[in-house]
Amino acid sequence: MPIHDITLPISESLMVWLGDPAIRIEQVAHLDRGDLANLTRLEMGAHTGTHVDAPIHFVPGGIGVDQLDLEVLVGPALVVHVLEPGHLTAAILEEMDIPDGVERVLFRTSNSDRLARGEPSFERDFVAITQDGARWLVDRGIRLVGIDYLSVGPFDDPAPTHHELLGAGVIAVEGLDLSQIAPGFYQFVCLPLPIVGSDGSPARAILIDVDDRT
Repeated sequence: MPIHDITLPISESLMVWLGDPAIRIEQVAHLDRGDLANLTRLEMGAHTGTHVDAPIHFVPGGIGVDQLDLEVLVGPALVVHVLEPGHLTAAILEEMDIPDGVERVLFRTSNSDRLARGEPSFERDFVAITQDGARWLVDRGIRLVGIDYLSVGPFDDPAPTHHELLGAGVIAVEGLDLSQIAPGFYQFVCLPLPIVGSDGSPARAILIDVDDRT
C-alpha cells in the first residue's frame, strides 16, 4: 500500500514556536576534513517540527513521552478536512459527522497550505482547537489528535486546550504536513523518540493507504 510521509523535514530554516530554541545542525566531523566518519550535532527543542506532546508538557505529575502507549500512536486514523477559517470549536466538530468509535483524528486545515508554500516564519493566526472543542473530542473517546501546525491550542491561549486533551490522556501530535492527504481513513504510524521524562519529542509520522478509506 502507498505510504505518505506527513513529517516536516528538519532543517535550520524550519520555523519554530516563538521563543523556542533555534535549530542548529553542525557537522562536527567530516570525511572531507580527514575525519574517520561524518558526525552531526543537533540542537533543537523537544517540540520541533512534527512532534508529540506528553502529558507532563502541561499536566503536573504527568507521564513523559517515553511512557506513551505505542498502541495509541499506531492504528487506524481519520483525516478530516476543515478548510474554513476559524478555530475548531465544539459546534464545528459536531457538524463534521465523525463516526462513533474513531480513536484517532487528524485535522487538515488551511495551516497545511502554509506548510506547502514553505513559509519560513511562524504565524500566530494558525487554526487550532478551542477548549470546548478539545472537551468534545475527549467526551467522544478520541485518544489521539493531530493538527497541521505547531500547537493544538490557539496561540493567544494554548494552555486550556492542552489541559483538556493531555489531562484526559489524549496524545497530541503537532506539526503534521497534511497538505497532500485526501480525507478518509488510513493506517497511522507515529513514533517519538523515547526521551526519558521529556515533555515531548520530534517524531516520524506516516499514513498508509487502506483498501477502503471511506
